[in-house]
Amino acid sequence: MAHQAGGKRPAPRPVPETSETQTYLQDYGALLDAVAFPSLVVDHRWDVVLANAAFGVLFGGMRPHPTAMPEENFLRFVLFHPDAGRVLGDHEAGWCLPMLAQLKGAMEAYGHDPELQAVRREIAQDPLMEAAYRQGLPHWIRVVGERGTRLDGAVRLLLHPDPRRGATECRIVEETPETLREPGFRRLTLVPRDSHRAPAPVRRPRRSRATPAHLTVVPPPGT
Repeated sequence: MAHQAGGKRPAPRPVPETSETQTYLQDYGALLDAVAFPSLVVDHRWDVVLANAAFGVLFGGMRPHPTAMPEENFLRFVLFHPDAGRVLGDHEAGWCLPMLAQLKGAMEAYGHDPELQAVRREIAQDPLMEAAYRQGLPHWIRVVGERGTRLDGAVRLLLHPDPRRGATECRIVEETPETLREPGFRRLTLVPRDSHRAPAPVRRPRRSRATPAHLTVVPPPGT
């Protein structure tokens, strides 16, 4: 998974915290770079505070986007970047719905946050995505339960740009030390599973280069 040739760790985003927190983040960034698997630290808005070189390699082929680059805001990337489905396999069901659930939880906790409100407005501007948020998401949560909406432990499909890796299932592991948790940060790592285990079928998105990466399907009842 750590196909790091040419990999470059994205620079940490400015964090309005104490100098002690900043120093800790600098040292924690060195720790992340020692991890072979894609790993990132995000805040409650899903702004990327830190990401390692393996994360940069995994998402390094994304075309520029004004608001949805993976090293800037991972929530926006999953929902709005037209290239997201090139790396995030089973993009809509495997990644978009779970991240919409994350947005729902963040809105309940930080509904006053202007950046979260901006994401919500952008969803509302797309009829299919709005239907997914208002109708598909509640149904999905009833099916999987609240526990199923958690990212920690979830198994998702990645389409790694390294042809030696290709379609690879990964388990999302959330492991956040207390010093990061206090200011509201989370660390997530994408851990590849046994490469000999057959991954789920890949459903690659079919959209033109100019088409937004918004949802195209609201999962029907029973899925």
